Amino acid sequence: MATRWGICSAGKISHDFTVALSSLPPADHQVVAVAARKLEDAQEFAKKHSIPRAYGSYEELARDPDIDVVYVGVIHPYHLSTCQLFTNAKKNVLCEKPLAMNSKEVKEILTSAKRNNVFLMEAVWTRFFPASVEIRRLLAQGEVGEVKMVRSEFGVPVKDVPRSVQKELGGGAMLDLGVYCLQFICMVYNGEKPEGIQATGVFQETGVDETVVVTLKFSKNRLAVFTCSSGILLPNDAIIVGTKGSIGIPAHMWCPTSLVVNGKETQYPVPEPHLPINFLNSTGMRYEAEEVRQCLLKGLKESAVVSHADSLLLAEVEDEIRRQVGVVYSQDCQ
Repeated sequence: MATRWGICSAGKISHDFTVALSSLPPADHQVVAVAARKLEDAQEFAKKHSIPRAYGSYEELARDPDIDVVYVGVIHPYHLSTCQLFTNAKKNVLCEKPLAMNSKEVKEILTSAKRNNVFLMEAVWTRFFPASVEIRRLLAQGEVGEVKMVRSEFGVPVKDVPRSVQKELGGGAMLDLGVYCLQFICMVYNGEKPEGIQATGVFQETGVDETVVVTLKFSKNRLAVFTCSSGILLPNDAIIVGTKGSIGIPAHMWCPTSLVVNGKETQYPVPEPHLPINFLNSTGMRYEAEEVRQCLLKGLKESAVVSHADSLLLAEVEDEIRRQVGVVYSQDCQ
């Protein structure tokens, strides 16, 4: 039986996710419905992607009995209410990152998923790329010895994108871009909570963070540092340095297609899209979709690769970084 997907929101990321699904065997993955806040948008999306049903509200999608899992591609501030809508309707959920605006909201989403006994995963797509799978294998085998330092960065000029800069839309470099750097560090250090967090940053006029630099200290004197920015283009690479060598991601660390292990480079290409896509290497979302299918087939309620504990750790560290930098959203005051 194919895993039957519902797509919530007809925006750019939902388009790319649907294109990524079409790169997988139709016997395994089918999109059966899409919902948007305007019916015309859903209908246009459905036509473009040959989806049988289009809904003009998320509630209708939640009531559709033929859906196994919903992909939530709405903007950050709506993750909490949208995830709860679907979990309360007993639907499995794959929600775009960041899972919510803060750790309080993340806890509410996780509680709702557990209470309704449904699968829930934050769509940290990077962790499912073949290159990321290889990184975890190399680390487990001790290929670079004991890891002592991790560095990561993600900076792209997106100040013309409203959802990236407007506070009420959940804008800010940390939640939008920094989450990729942070999840990478947390993956390398096996979900360990840092002992120390030091963050500094600069603001946009809108009151959200534009560029943030974070230093993290872990047990056994292991360190990590990352930079994220919505104002400037950074090299966007990452490196893991151990006592016996290093693993580098030359560029696009959030959607990696090559690794340099102790000086030797290997390519891990992603499939070509059948339609134009909005974001780099978006067909790589196929890997997280397949993970969801495998988890559902096994009756699991969370993935070991991006567990509920992983999502909570990310949110808690993000909260502390924003506290130090001085970014406060309305959701933090409720």
